[in-house]
Amino acid sequence: MKRRTLMTSALALALFGAVPAIAIADTLDDIKARGTLRAAIDLGSPPFGMQDANMQPTGSEVESAKLLADHLGVKLEIIEVTSPNRIPFLLTNKADVVVASLSISEERKKVIDFADPHGVIQVIAAAPKGLEIKGLEELVGKDVATTRGTTNDKVATSQATGANIVRYDDDATLVTALVSDQNNIMISAPQIMNAVNERRTNDPLEVKFVLKVNPYAVGLRKGDDALKTAVNDWVKTDLANGKLNEIYKKYNNVDLPAEMPKP
Repeated sequence: MKRRTLMTSALALALFGAVPAIAIADTLDDIKARGTLRAAIDLGSPPFGMQDANMQPTGSEVESAKLLADHLGVKLEIIEVTSPNRIPFLLTNKADVVVASLSISEERKKVIDFADPHGVIQVIAAAPKGLEIKGLEELVGKDVATTRGTTNDKVATSQATGANIVRYDDDATLVTALVSDQNNIMISAPQIMNAVNERRTNDPLEVKFVLKVNPYAVGLRKGDDALKTAVNDWVKTDLANGKLNEIYKKYNNVDLPAEMPKP
């Protein structure tokens, strides 16, 4: 009962912009006792999370979550989420952590905690080669597609102020819209552009310009300090031994930065 009361209070305070100062519960102990890490992962966001030909979860964040679970000495339980409900699932204790290319932002820091970054995402504007777009001013009056509730959405909304922002509920739907010519301009990540171009071979998108570079990290509930320390130890260990870079390069075709940017 005490745990439920604390959780409810934490969620209510978070939704109203306040932050509880005490630990919600000892989530790390719960994870160890349960023997599983419940990780919220978006499987509609290639190459971070997706399903393979056998309908099994795969992607860089899926493998990273498995690596984290191994580091904690437990099994991984994937809790499937979408971009908009990643944080609500965490706050309502449906998941222990979010491992879903969750970009670090000041707005999100008011509601949840972040571990140290273990990956990066660029926010780019992309369009077919035939469309000459060199800057934000050339997006004015044009339909620009993005994924609702993501950092890409926030950047698109704040920077492409004269564009008509078309929002899709998840990355998979965004990819489909771009492949089917419903939209021809996007503000998203290079990885999403690559997923589009795998299916849009006759008129592929290209990067027009970069709007922002965002580090992403594991999201945790405020007060889960022991778990945060354990996750940070995992990040430090598997960045140093190259395991996180190996996973990132496998799915993104580029190395992580030599020095991870600080949020």
